[in-house]
Amino acid sequence: MPTYLSSAEAAAALGVSRQTLYAYVSRGLLSAQSDGTARESRYLEEEVTRLATQRTRGRKPKEVAKATLSWGLPVLESAITLIEDGRLYYRGRDAVALANSQSVEDVAALLWNADVRQAFGPGEATAHPAYAGLLKHFAGRRAEESLLPLFTIASDDAATALWQTSPERTAEGSGALMRLLAASLLGTRPSSAPIHEQCAKAWKLDAHGAALVRMALVLCADHELNASSFTARCVASTGTSLRASVIAGLAALTGGKHGGTTARVEALLDEIGEHGKADIAAGLQRRLARGDDLPGFGHHLYPDGDVRANALLAEVLPHHPAWRDIIGATRNLIGQHPSVDFALVALRRHLQLPVGAAFGLFALGRGMGWIAQALEQRASGELIRPRAAYTGPRPVPSVVDLVK
Repeated sequence: MPTYLSSAEAAAALGVSRQTLYAYVSRGLLSAQSDGTARESRYLEEEVTRLATQRTRGRKPKEVAKATLSWGLPVLESAITLIEDGRLYYRGRDAVALANSQSVEDVAALLWNADVRQAFGPGEATAHPAYAGLLKHFAGRRAEESLLPLFTIASDDAATALWQTSPERTAEGSGALMRLLAASLLGTRPSSAPIHEQCAKAWKLDAHGAALVRMALVLCADHELNASSFTARCVASTGTSLRASVIAGLAALTGGKHGGTTARVEALLDEIGEHGKADIAAGLQRRLARGDDLPGFGHHLYPDGDVRANALLAEVLPHHPAWRDIIGATRNLIGQHPSVDFALVALRRHLQLPVGAAFGLFALGRGMGWIAQALEQRASGELIRPRAAYTGPRPVPSVVDLVK
């Protein structure tokens, strides 16, 4: 079982004041869990120890650089997304508020600094010449095959190529790329209809279901330098098209420590089932006892709960008391709140969407962010190329070296 420290113990272990300890939490360097009281938080001993080690190494440039790769200090500047004090903002606007009121297209245009009418103008979405040859790849595809075409299609992408410097054409290409991603998920032809309405039509949802899908897509739109977005930026920095960055981001998202967590949450819910509180708590404890984790719970940047998950679950949990019991039992056992991965799976099951749709929603929503990150990186003109600290065997001296 995890070991927790009180605020006083954590501050002492780090050699800092409580005020500095709370600053570490707000910067995402440390997560705080409620102990059930209004005034006291507790901290995972493992996280405190890791941060203390990083601070000890802090005066060594090599160690500082290494520490930035794992929830460390910021490594580059961005004007897209801010995560601060447990809240999420897109270009200074509260993401939850946007999810409650704005369309996918409006949020995408906000992230891209584009005119929504240029990015998602009226008319036949399939008319874009760069994608006209791709349509045959989508006809008749099943939902579980939905995203594969983006990996397999290797045709030229003039619409989002680096040399496409016109803001209007770049906006058009970005919008067409989002429609292509939606078509890939749904197994349909690209359409000029609002993206959440395309999803609702393909999945036979009513207006309320469509609104929940729109909300989920907006909440997944971007999340700073997560693994897939950083991958998209790295690829964009080499001068590729925006579509190449989206493909790279999608590849990274499939990992079990990222968007692939949704599949692990599905397995967790299948195992635990919808039983009484006591059986649910016992099932979760058995998982922990055998060394398994509880996927879909806890997030370093949201010590008091993932705001994205909270927004979605507020719409879903009233209809599913067993899921509320799972969340409550998990919090009692390990002090963790549900993440967006759990919420997406809950939404998928609530709306009776196809298996895999939780990941699909994550990928489709995050496509907006991958494009935004790629555009920002492209504008910087910089190649992302860090150096590695070599730890392997030293070269064996050659005969020439020995003679010298």
